[in-house]
Amino acid sequence: MTVWDDLVGQERVSEQLAAAARDADAFVTAAASDAPPPEASRMTHAWLFTGPPGAGRNQAARAFAAALQCVSPDRALGGAPGCGFCDGCHTALVGTHADVSTVAAVGSQILVEAMRDTVRKSFTAPANGRWQVILVEDAERLNEKSANAVLKAVEEPAPRTVWLLCAPSVEDVLPTIRSRCRHLVLSTPSVEAVADMLVRREGIEPDVAAAVARATQGHVDRARRLATDPAARARRAVVLKLPLRVEDVGGALRAAQELVDAAAEDAKQLAEERDGKETEDLKAALGAAQGGRLPRGTAGAVKDLEEMQKRRRTRTQRDSLDVALADLTSFYRDVLALQLGSRIALANTDAEDALERLARSSTPESTLRRIEAIAACGEALDRNVAPLLAVEAMTMALRAG
Repeated sequence: MTVWDDLVGQERVSEQLAAAARDADAFVTAAASDAPPPEASRMTHAWLFTGPPGAGRNQAARAFAAALQCVSPDRALGGAPGCGFCDGCHTALVGTHADVSTVAAVGSQILVEAMRDTVRKSFTAPANGRWQVILVEDAERLNEKSANAVLKAVEEPAPRTVWLLCAPSVEDVLPTIRSRCRHLVLSTPSVEAVADMLVRREGIEPDVAAAVARATQGHVDRARRLATDPAARARRAVVLKLPLRVEDVGGALRAAQELVDAAAEDAKQLAEERDGKETEDLKAALGAAQGGRLPRGTAGAVKDLEEMQKRRRTRTQRDSLDVALADLTSFYRDVLALQLGSRIALANTDAEDALERLARSSTPESTLRRIEAIAACGEALDRNVAPLLAVEAMTMALRAG
C-alpha cells in the first residue's frame, strides 16, 4: 500500500506527484554522493493544491510530503519513493515527522504569529529527513501579514525546503504567491470511487458504502465519517427531518435551536478529546509536577493555549454547521430534481418519502428560494453573525418557501 492509495479518484495528480518525488529523490541522492544533479526535473520548491471540499487537497499534500521523506531501501533497487511503510512515510502521514511542519487555521484566519516560527524553520536544513516540508492546510485563510511572511519564504527558499499550500481555488491565494507555485487541480471523486475506497480500506459493506458515498456526493472525509461513526449518521438523520419541522413558527425556531445545539455539542466532544491532553502536555513541558502548580512566569503560555482552544472550538462548531447546511442543500436539490422530473440519481434515498412529500406540496420556485436561504445562512456565518440568529433566519425562510 503506497502513500498514493488514499488519493481517491485522483490518478492524474498521483502520477504527477509520484514523478516529482522520483526526481526529488534523485536530487537528494546525487547531492549526497557529490554526483551532478539531474538536468531536467519535475520537482519544484512550492506547490499549490486546489479543489472542491472533500476532493482530498490535504491528503494529496501529505502523501507527497511522505514520498519526499521516504527512506525505503527499495529505492536503491529501482523502487519508487512513497512506500507507505518506512519510518519516513509513516511519521509524515501521521504528522509526527520532525521535518514536516503543518499549519492550519485555528480560527477564521491564520495569524502571522502562527507563521513566524514555521517561516524561520523553512530556512533551515532538514534535521534528519530528506527535505524540509511546510504544509499549509488552509492557505485561503492567510491574512495580509501571514501571507506576506509566506511570500518572502517562497520567493527565496532554502535548497531543500518545499512549500505545500492547500486552498479551494487558485483565486483564494495571493497572485504573488500562486505565481511562484506549481498548481495541481483535484476534482471531486466519483461516487463509485469513494464507495470502492470505503469497501477496500474501511471494510464497509458495499450497500452501506454506496449509500454514504451517494449521500455525501463524493466528499471523501464525510463519507468515511458517516460510514464509521454512528453519531454522525444520527446527526445527519436529524438534519434531514428539519424540512418537515418548519411548518409553523414554533417548529422553525425549535429546529434552529436544536441544530445549533447539536453543532455545539459536536464541537464540545471533539474539544474534550484534545484540549485536556494538550493542556497536560504543555504543563509537563513547562516543568509542572503532576497536579502541581506551574513554575513562575509560565502562566501566560497556558493562557495562550486556552485562547487557541477556544478559537478552535468556535471553528469546529462552524464546521459542523457547514456540514448540516451541505446536507440541507443536498436534500432540497433532490426535491428540485423530483419536481423537474430529472433523471439524476437522488443523493438522499434514505429520505425518499420526505422528498416526495415536499416535491408534491411545493413548487420549483419555492425550492430554489429555500436553497438560496441556506446559502445566505452560510454567508451570514462567514460574516460572524451569531449562529443561532443566522440559523433562525434560515429556518423561517425555509418555512416561508
